[in-house]
Amino acid sequence: MENPNSEIIKNISAKGLRTTLIGILSNLILAVTKSTAGYLGNSYALIADGIESLSDVISSIIVYSGLKIAVRPPDDNHPYGHGKAEPLAASVVAIALIIAAVVIIIQSTAEIINPHHAPEPFTLIVLLGVIVVKESLFKFVFKVGDTIESTAVKTDAWHHRSDAITSAAAFVGIAIALIGGDGYESADDIAALAASGIIIFNAYRLLKPAVRDLMDHSPSEKVEINIRASAKSVEGVVALDKCKIRKMGFEYYVDLDVIVEGEISVRLGHQIAHNVKTVVRLENPRVANVLIHIEPDDDERIKRTEKL
Repeated sequence: MENPNSEIIKNISAKGLRTTLIGILSNLILAVTKSTAGYLGNSYALIADGIESLSDVISSIIVYSGLKIAVRPPDDNHPYGHGKAEPLAASVVAIALIIAAVVIIIQSTAEIINPHHAPEPFTLIVLLGVIVVKESLFKFVFKVGDTIESTAVKTDAWHHRSDAITSAAAFVGIAIALIGGDGYESADDIAALAASGIIIFNAYRLLKPAVRDLMDHSPSEKVEINIRASAKSVEGVVALDKCKIRKMGFEYYVDLDVIVEGEISVRLGHQIAHNVKTVVRLENPRVANVLIHIEPDDDERIKRTEKL
């Protein structure tokens, strides 16, 4: 069944898609700029930074594809919709980030073993610009991801923050190499090595919530509180028992036990359940469906619900 608030979901998805496209374009420009400056300026840390930006482009394309798939309506083969594509995309992006960091570690280590010439001073100016751009992108993209509650978009935002970190590390390394002179040529490679560890740590932090979504981890307590409040407001509802919620992309699917008077007719019980479902979905636009189990109001159930 398609969510009656599907237009709201589509608008939410559109925000994520626009933000991701901005990230793709920005990363393409930065990848070319950093790689070229690194090659001309003899800085492997800057070249590694360019590679990281290129991986960001690929990752953002994956996020974009995941968001497009996630908003597709349910079909015969996917009765619960395609929402899992969103955390799946986030997982792929986090793993790609780890792989990119490992590549940088391997190549930085090789450069440390076989030192090269010191980087050119102009590379510092390039890195300063990169840091400003990437940190601004992080704040913008993360705010959108947090607003639309998208794990994939927030993961994409952290790619921008990781890029800013590697650029900052490269800046410090190159500055040390230039100031220190002979014997300090590998400082930018050591900086790239250190930044890779930070990238891996951030990738783990991004992978964790994505895996939770894939494993149907319960959403925030606030979501359940709002759903329970909506259900309790319906006439005929004596109490509520279990409330299970799982996130599917941008939507929630709810299993709810509703307690009613034990002596009412089946028809009235069905009507109450229908009313609960309608109210919950109207007051909570991201709820795609509510599966309701009606139970009679015996003492044992009432006592159990008082503890919830």
